[in-house]
Amino acid sequence: MTRLVPGDTAPTFSLPSDEGKQLSLSDFSGSRLLLYVYPAAMTPGCTAEACDFRDSLNTLQTAGFEVVGLSPDHPKKLAEFRKLEGLNFPLLSDPSKGVLTAYGAFGEKKLYGKVVVGVIRSTFVIGPTGLIDNAWYNVRAKGHVAKLQRDLDI
Repeated sequence: MTRLVPGDTAPTFSLPSDEGKQLSLSDFSGSRLLLYVYPAAMTPGCTAEACDFRDSLNTLQTAGFEVVGLSPDHPKKLAEFRKLEGLNFPLLSDPSKGVLTAYGAFGEKKLYGKVVVGVIRSTFVIGPTGLIDNAWYNVRAKGHVAKLQRDLDI
């Protein structure tokens, strides 16, 4: 499994969102995109992380970042998740896991001491020219947004 590092070109994507629209990496050209990957909507860890992003969105946007969540969930489930939690940023659906794999966010990981294949909770900062500025893998859901803000001097 290939992991992205700063300076790599971000893999392109065009995926359905929770709102039924196709969103592409090119839609964020000229912006700093904070793309965060989570395993499954409406699970405790993923809900805590999404709500942290929701509650920090104004601060992140003021610092020049757009936020987008990415999971293998289908758009209908993502729409329910967004409504239920009052999320204020788009959620993208990648059920084929092609984009997740391209970002190195799907593959072998340890879960409760066992090696399994699944979504690797990750976050990427994609710069205005489409290059990876930062890549974090195997992040913890709780406290992740606060750590990002510290790491990014926000």
